[in-house]
Amino acid sequence: MNYDILEAFGQIAKEKNLELDYVLQTVESALASAVKKKYNTEDNVRVEIDRTEGEIKVFLTKKVVEEVGNPGQEMTVEEASEYYEDVEIGQVLDVPMAFEDFGRNAIATAKQILIQRVREAEREKIFQEYKNRVGELVTGNVQQVDKGNIIVNLGRAEAIVPPREQIRKEKFRQGDRIRAVITEVQDTNRGPQITLSRGSTDFLKKLFELEVPEIAERIIEIRAMAREAGERSKVAVYSNDDRIDAVGACVGVKGVRVQNIVRELNNERIDIVPWSSEPMIFVTKALAPAKIVNVDVYPPDKKMLVAVADDKLSLAIGKAGQNARLAAKLTGWKINIMSATEYDALKKSEEEEKVDIETVEEIGAKMIQKLLHSGFETAQDVIRADRERLMSIEGVGEKTADKIIAACTAAIEKAAIEREKPEEPAPAASTLEFSPDDEGQAPPRPEDY
Repeated sequence: MNYDILEAFGQIAKEKNLELDYVLQTVESALASAVKKKYNTEDNVRVEIDRTEGEIKVFLTKKVVEEVGNPGQEMTVEEASEYYEDVEIGQVLDVPMAFEDFGRNAIATAKQILIQRVREAEREKIFQEYKNRVGELVTGNVQQVDKGNIIVNLGRAEAIVPPREQIRKEKFRQGDRIRAVITEVQDTNRGPQITLSRGSTDFLKKLFELEVPEIAERIIEIRAMAREAGERSKVAVYSNDDRIDAVGACVGVKGVRVQNIVRELNNERIDIVPWSSEPMIFVTKALAPAKIVNVDVYPPDKKMLVAVADDKLSLAIGKAGQNARLAAKLTGWKINIMSATEYDALKKSEEEEKVDIETVEEIGAKMIQKLLHSGFETAQDVIRADRERLMSIEGVGEKTADKIIAACTAAIEKAAIEREKPEEPAPAASTLEFSPDDEGQAPPRPEDY
C-alpha cells in the first residue's frame, strides 16, 4: 500500500466532515469484520493501518499446538516456523496475512461496513451539531416542496418547514433562498430530523436581533411578543439606557429597520410598543393606535375593562378582533373593550344598582368592618370576588363565606325589586372580551367595519 490510501481516506474524512483517525479506525474495524467472516473466527483478528506509510497490515492471532483442531485459531510448530524462529508449543503468535488473500467477497463486505459506519458517524455528528443550535437563525435553499412541507438544504443537512410553521400565503419554489429558525432536532432511524419555523415568535425575535444592533448588544430588550403569522404582530420593547428610545431604535431611520423585517415576513404588519411594568399603561400602549378614555383594573382576575372613544371602537378591536386579541396575548391580561357611551351607561347602571355593604342586614357590624377593610365596599364587590379571597379574611371560613355571599345576593335581589324602573332604560352595555389564551378569530360586530 502507499500514500494513495491515506489520501483517499483523507478525502472521505473531508467530505463527511469526520476526523481522519476515526475513518482509519472504522476501516480497520471493517476489515477485521471481513476477515472474521472469511475465516469463521471471533477474537483473534487484528488490523492495523500505518498512519505514515499507508500500509494495511492484517494479523491472525493463533496458538501453537501439536495437532490443529481449529485452523482459524491454531497452527502447528512447522506453520509457525515460517514466520518466527524458536517456536514452542503453547505460544500465542500474530500471523501476518496478505491483504490480497481476502478475495473480492471479503473486500466487498469491508466496503459495505465502512460505508454504513461512516454514514452513521456523519448522521451522529450532524445531530450533535444541530441539537445545540435550537433557536438559531439559519439560511438555506429550498430543495423541494412536498405535500405542503418545505424541504430545505442547509449544506451538510436537510431540514423541514412544516405547514404549521410557515407564514400564511407565502410561496416558495425550488432553489429559493429561505431563512428560518431551528425549533427542534430529533434523532431518527433515517438520520437527524431538523424542524424549522418562520411562523413562530422566535423567528420574529431573531430578525429583530439581526436588524437592530441595540437588541443584539442587550441595550434594548424584547420583553413580550404576540404574533399571528402572516397577518400582524405586536412587540413590546424596553431600553436599559435612558438616552436611547427603544421604539425609535427598532423602527430605524425612516422605518428602514422594521421595513426590512416586514419584507422578510411577507408584508406582515408589526406594531412596536414600549413595555411598562404598570399594567394599565402597558395595556393602553398595546391597544394603540386606538385612543383610550377609561380603564378599570381588576387585579385578582387579571382583567381590565377598557373604554375607547366611540369612533375608535372598531380600531381598538381590529379586524375580526385581531388588535385586541394580540394586545391581550402581549400583556397577559384579559381585556374587555367597549365604547365610551356604553361605558358611561354601564357605570350609571352600576351606580344605581349598587348596594352598600353596610346596608346588608344579615351581616354583623364587626364582619362589615372587616369586609370594608379588605376592600369590599358593595354587595356587588362580594359577588364578583372569589371565595378564596373572602376566606383570606380573618375569621371567615367556608361556611361564613357562603353565608356572606348568600346575604349579599339576597340584598341585591331585594334592591332590584324595590327599585323603580326608569322611564327610559339605559342602553345595555355590550363588550368583547379578549384573553391572552385566545387562538381563534373573534366574531365581527357591525360596528367593527
